[in-house]
Amino acid sequence: MAAEPTTASRLPRALARRVGRDVPAALTRYRVMAWIVGVLLIALILVAVPLKYLGGIEGPVTVLGTLHGWLYFVFFLTACDLALRASWTLRGTLLTLVAGTVPILSFVAERNATRKTRAGARV
Repeated sequence: MAAEPTTASRLPRALARRVGRDVPAALTRYRVMAWIVGVLLIALILVAVPLKYLGGIEGPVTVLGTLHGWLYFVFFLTACDLALRASWTLRGTLLTLVAGTVPILSFVAERNATRKTRAGARV
């Protein structure tokens, strides 16, 4: 008698059958980068920018701004990779990419993209 697969183990296989074997890994990379970029953007806007303009301390803006810029580029690449592997629409891809530039919206876009991609739907 074989053990029945758990929900977590069934989901990646079903997703892989629907859109390609590499989609679950691409989705994980995208999700990690969406969270990193989202958190850095919030820190930049809510911490570093007030420090610069209210306290005259420019260091955090320089560091967080540069870090966010470089990591947004990695986010861009991971989102494009996922979009190609999961056959996203051009509109969905562009909206997801723009979401990484708006505070808090990257989290909303990540949840939407994850939900739709796991369901086998096009973003």
